Amino acid sequence: MAEQTAPPESTGPVGAVSAGPAGPAAEARPDKPDAAVVRDALGVGIAVGLSGFAFGVTSAGSGLSLLQTCVLSLLVFTGASQFALVGALAAGGNPYTAAAGAFFLGVRNAFYGLRLSQLLALPRAVRPFAAHWVIDETTAVTLPQPTRRAARIGFTVTGLTLYVLWNLTTLVGALGAEALGDTDAWGLDAASPAVFLALLAPMLKSTTERVTAGLAVLLALTLLPVLPAGVPVLLSALAAPAVLFLMGRTKRGPNAGNAADGSATQRKKGERRS
Repeated sequence: MAEQTAPPESTGPVGAVSAGPAGPAAEARPDKPDAAVVRDALGVGIAVGLSGFAFGVTSAGSGLSLLQTCVLSLLVFTGASQFALVGALAAGGNPYTAAAGAFFLGVRNAFYGLRLSQLLALPRAVRPFAAHWVIDETTAVTLPQPTRRAARIGFTVTGLTLYVLWNLTTLVGALGAEALGDTDAWGLDAASPAVFLALLAPMLKSTTERVTAGLAVLLALTLLPVLPAGVPVLLSALAAPAVLFLMGRTKRGPNAGNAADGSATQRKKGERRS
């Protein structure tokens, strides 16, 4: 695919706030060739899409029919929520409780949508269809793109590739569940989260990002035994404001001390003059 010149409104970086039309952020994030965006998007879409096989096997092993399994992938299309639902059902949980846990886990996609809607700026007629593809993987590919054009390409290629492969492999996995025997022994329910963590880990480049991710994991693991499925993941998002608050206090500390010393010095000078 040949690289094309983006319109004026999309020449600046879409994943970060720029200092101006030609600010530092724009210089640090040059335009990315379309072919490179497509390559990255296909890599993520294929890698994660193949893990739909694990969901098909797990869902069939939990007692869902072939039709129910395929409809879940077609209409829900968010792997973590799907695994949470069939996992709760397999453990003998109430269907309504299982559905509630899956719903809470999927709420995070709404927050992704708030950010992506600004970056992609899609036509109104397309937004309801695009919303179905707002998931972890499409967000991870879209946000780092330097221009709106690249963001749209990354989102579309990732979403399309992942949606097609996920549903095909779900069907294959559900059909082949009987041949695998005891699906719990294979630990396939951990395949999708493991793939996403492998994709996410290289994006944690700064100390702040690593600390935030570590605190989020700690919160989720601590709350997991005491709260319904999905809620610990939502509450783990509190790690971000907590880290930012602590960093703000750390930065203000020396400045506040210097300001206090300066005020004291000024007061002493005023007393001497009087």
